[in-house]
Amino acid sequence: MRGKTDTINAVGPVFRKPGIYRVRQALRRDWQLLLLCSVPVLYFIMFHYIPMYGVQIAFKDFKAVDGILGSQWCGFKHFQRFFSSSQFWPLIKNTLGLSFLQILLGFPIPVLLAIMLNQTRNQKFRKFVQSIVYCPHFISIVVLTGMLYIFLSPRNGIINQVIQMLGGDPVFFLGDAKYFKLTFVISGIWQNAGWSAIIYIAALAGISPDLYEAAQVDGANKWQRIWHIDIPGILPTVVMMLILEVGKVMNLGFQKAYLMQNAQNLGASEIISTYIYKVGMIDAQYSYSAAINLFNNLVNILLLVTVNRIAKKTTNNSLW
Repeated sequence: MRGKTDTINAVGPVFRKPGIYRVRQALRRDWQLLLLCSVPVLYFIMFHYIPMYGVQIAFKDFKAVDGILGSQWCGFKHFQRFFSSSQFWPLIKNTLGLSFLQILLGFPIPVLLAIMLNQTRNQKFRKFVQSIVYCPHFISIVVLTGMLYIFLSPRNGIINQVIQMLGGDPVFFLGDAKYFKLTFVISGIWQNAGWSAIIYIAALAGISPDLYEAAQVDGANKWQRIWHIDIPGILPTVVMMLILEVGKVMNLGFQKAYLMQNAQNLGASEIISTYIYKVGMIDAQYSYSAAINLFNNLVNILLLVTVNRIAKKTTNNSLW
């Protein structure tokens, strides 16, 4: 023990490289990767973090002539106005109703589609189906809404023509509030199911082929391989995607809902994002709309944290 100590003292103390030197060395070695990462970092700083400075107008009586700093503080006045308004509960009901219906019907479809494509052995047929289901994703929302008005027209729409051929009466789907939610969700599934399945197909591709070979040797049929190999293999990905979906429950997207909106279906199509646009951009009530949007984002954050904690306790899979 004494000889070891004498050897260390003979060599002398070990000096660590200073932090600045290590940073310079990392910059010199990985400057290409850092330059590549700087683009999205700058994007988020410029368009997501710097604009947070303007959130304070939710607590002010904002006037354009006075600016953000010159406007008077009003506390929670705009939040109280929104909570006590007649629009509060209908907006919450419509937004949550559409969101949860979209998750209930739309979330399992990409998972099932990915599993079915993964089980398809005919590569040509598989590529053909993938191309067909991917294509609707690249249709713009404006074009999609125009297609809905054409296909669902009560006069010459193809859907109503089929209904009439079967002996039914034509239905104005986009002019009736009770059909709006289902039309909104089904059209969204048609447009995005194929694209959303990509991440699950990638997760299935990461499963070791040895597991399938061992299952076949043990006599497992296709359904048993799906239940015991495919589903457990993609479960972490499914859980993470579900957490992200629940985390944006209050953000349905403004464009599609606004384009599908009309006077007849307003009772079901008026959601928080369209209401914010109307009171903020059209009525120029900037502080009021900022307060509503801040409340909207706080609810999303609360849901994200809650669902992430539940998923971590039940499945040991979470975002953090």
